[in-house]
Amino acid sequence: MTIYALSSGPGTSGIAVVRVSGEQTSKVIELLTGRPVPKPRLATLRKINKINTSELIDEGIILWFPGPESYTGEDMAEIQIHGSKAVIDALHYSISKVENCRLAEPGEFTKLAFQNGKINLLKAESVADLISSETEIQRQQAIKIMKGRSADKFNSLREKLLKILSHVEAKIDFPDEDLPKNILNEIKKSSDNVLKSIENILDDHKVGERIREGFKIAILGPTNAGKSSLLNHLSNRDVAIVSEIAGTTRDVIETHLNIEGYPVIVSDTAGIRESKNEIEKKGIKLSLNRAEEADLKLVVVDAKNLDFTDVLKKLLDENAILVINKSDLLKKDIDPEIKKINHVLISIKDNLNIDDLILKIKNNLKSKFITSDDILITRERHRQHLQQCLDHLKNFNKKNEIEDFDKAAEDLRLATRHLGMIVGKVDVEEILGSIFNDFCIGK
Repeated sequence: MTIYALSSGPGTSGIAVVRVSGEQTSKVIELLTGRPVPKPRLATLRKINKINTSELIDEGIILWFPGPESYTGEDMAEIQIHGSKAVIDALHYSISKVENCRLAEPGEFTKLAFQNGKINLLKAESVADLISSETEIQRQQAIKIMKGRSADKFNSLREKLLKILSHVEAKIDFPDEDLPKNILNEIKKSSDNVLKSIENILDDHKVGERIREGFKIAILGPTNAGKSSLLNHLSNRDVAIVSEIAGTTRDVIETHLNIEGYPVIVSDTAGIRESKNEIEKKGIKLSLNRAEEADLKLVVVDAKNLDFTDVLKKLLDENAILVINKSDLLKKDIDPEIKKINHVLISIKDNLNIDDLILKIKNNLKSKFITSDDILITRERHRQHLQQCLDHLKNFNKKNEIEDFDKAAEDLRLATRHLGMIVGKVDVEEILGSIFNDFCIGK
């Protein structure tokens, strides 16, 4: 089946790019232009007509990429036309008239590239991350993964496990053969090294996921403290409804911000107080749940009322900034005990010390992302497979110590499989090649 789709963004634009991939690609180009496909990878100006008629759709550039030297590994073409909806629709309609041609599904071109061995699974994911990146740090992270840094590391660990497994398999299948005497020590040493490497990778404070998904900031506090006003101020627009009526915010309101190149998701939450209203109580529960999930909490309180409830006190931990709003109404200095807490005095109404608060947020962000150069995990999928690999390796070591090699080998196979799943490469037959390279079994 041959697929086609608009590869540039939707909407009116100067140029639009329609991509075609599959066996019928050359036929599509010939029917649209009335001429043979152009020379490979050479931009060629052609008149593009409706199929089976001489009616002109547009004049544009044709790029022809014969397989397997293409992005998808199949015959592929890119058609550059003017980016009006009418032109794009006319071109799509014409291509649809060619037998065995259909619109591509989301991500299908990259899926084909993976299936045809042009890219690994990590690079496929990084393509999606690069397209959706909104900040500089997200772009940098996606580029690092595209370069293959993470894939090289995971493949290297996997190859080490395959070599260990070949030794274990040899010990099982040829117990009476003249195998190296120190093989058990080498197995333990190598597996311990891989285990420590995976533990170090997992001990990353989830920075990769934070960069990809956004650093989570929750604005919390009692009713009418100015939480929604603060969200609007940080966003430079009216995201949340602001009212003097207590309990206006019932649900969690989110906005995505770019702070110094760092992706941030700021959540305004329902005011925390004792309430008999069932809807408000649910909103307060959501607020407390969001507090648990947040990377940073902004606990906003009214300067005129600094008597903290037990719930608010619990929120003021090492990942919190106490934001004392309406400081313009303060008649005296604040309590020395409160000064000991990481805090900032602001007035949203008078735009007072907002820059100081933003500076505190920036410093918190920078401290969280300080080790981003060493990050290899960018998705929960990677973390789960690594954790399962680690669990199987620990089980392998326990069984290996009591020389229960059959069961130990199965744990090692599963550990290897989970590493392979990260990059999308799972081939147990590779073990055979490793055995023959390391041992002269037939002698």
